Amino acid sequence: MRDVVAELKAIVGAGYCLADAADREKYDFDITREYQGRSLAVVRPANAAEVSAVLRLANANKLPVVPLSGNTGLAGGGYVGEAGDSIILSLDRMNAIREINPKSRIAKVEAGVILANLHSAVDAHDLVFPLLFGARGSCMLGGNLATNAGGSNVVRYGNTRALCLGLEVVMPDGEIVNLMSALHKDNTGYDLKDLFIGSEGTLGVITAAVLKLFPKPKAYATAMVSVPSLAGALSLLHKIQAASGGGVEGFEYMPKNYFRHLQMIHPDAPMPFAEPAEIGILIEVAAVADRDAAPSPDGSIPVQNMLTETLAELMETGEVLDATIASNEAQRAEMWHQREIAFEVANHMGVPITTDIAVPLDKVATFLQMAGERLPAIAPKAELIEIGHLGDGNLHYSLWVDPENPAAADKAMQTAVYTMVEDVVQELGGSFSAEHGIGLSKLGTMARRKDKAALGVMRAIKSALDPNNIMNPGKLLP
Repeated sequence: MRDVVAELKAIVGAGYCLADAADREKYDFDITREYQGRSLAVVRPANAAEVSAVLRLANANKLPVVPLSGNTGLAGGGYVGEAGDSIILSLDRMNAIREINPKSRIAKVEAGVILANLHSAVDAHDLVFPLLFGARGSCMLGGNLATNAGGSNVVRYGNTRALCLGLEVVMPDGEIVNLMSALHKDNTGYDLKDLFIGSEGTLGVITAAVLKLFPKPKAYATAMVSVPSLAGALSLLHKIQAASGGGVEGFEYMPKNYFRHLQMIHPDAPMPFAEPAEIGILIEVAAVADRDAAPSPDGSIPVQNMLTETLAELMETGEVLDATIASNEAQRAEMWHQREIAFEVANHMGVPITTDIAVPLDKVATFLQMAGERLPAIAPKAELIEIGHLGDGNLHYSLWVDPENPAAADKAMQTAVYTMVEDVVQELGGSFSAEHGIGLSKLGTMARRKDKAALGVMRAIKSALDPNNIMNPGKLLP
């Protein structure tokens, strides 16, 4: 019998093939600690050639391969199973930013680059890579691409797929596919790049990418706003978009109960409103043009004046109840910090039942109403801890079924909640997975709700590209 571990060590070097249980532990467990597996080995290749050799070896032995980036996923996409035969392919050593081209506004990066490191690198060129969320200090670009990650800036820039021009991908048989085009137009057949983005490592391993960069905003206008209704929030979004010429970068939904739990774990956190807001909105507008960012003779900033004046007008009509506008960078950072610690807030009383849904913008309030009417029949003691990217219709509708008894959410209860949410989402023409991917946690939903013909096409693609089913098996496809 082949000594696969010895062969893996020969490919990547003995120090970069971790076979002992203690060395593998941080890779075998995911961030939620819900999915705890046991791998055969963790390999940390240095380049695409080594990734290719690892996959050829795995394919020849029909061993599962689980690609892993920052291990910050919330859907179980990095689970390795209990069999002890899976190879975890960690790309953390492939962390080079190969090129930043300010003239064409692109960056060529390896998959192991930490998102925050790319932010810092392009900032030196007065550019931004506008993918933004709380895990940016540890998540890696390969994982962002594999899950088509979203975040807070989608309302202006789109998901990760919209930010990528090209890829390098290693196929299950070890073939290296060069799709590293820096072109905005390349009409030469199937768009293979988009096939791999969002595939969660089930078709191949993304090892490098060409990413779009954008001008760094010269000024921000940021505010916490209390509105009387979600319909009013949508009207606010449209009015600020019109006034700013489409400059809204963040439009985040933070309801009253979120702030209540935020203050429970951070009692010194400054609250933005004189009276607790039933519906709080974090809004940020970015200015890239001098006419919007250059100080006026009185020292004020036009984009901030615009936001202040628009909110004042809406307060007079009752469309806005209260607002706190950040007057400096420290206040802006505090507002975003309160939004970005949502994972901590949502888990401080035990792991909640969490969903990641999207509905049309004008159906968010309808979703909350319909789900709120149906939930008591399933979990009469439930307490919501929802939050969302309201600007793109993405809600993280989460709840504790019994805040006084964290163990109350048994499997049957979870399934009942998920099924109810799925029903409402489907009735409203929405999606049961907006930005976190499918992984393991949503396989049941995928089987129940995904169009059957679409599933058939996906299975055919998987079978054609990965006939031995070695790439992250058991994920994404039910």
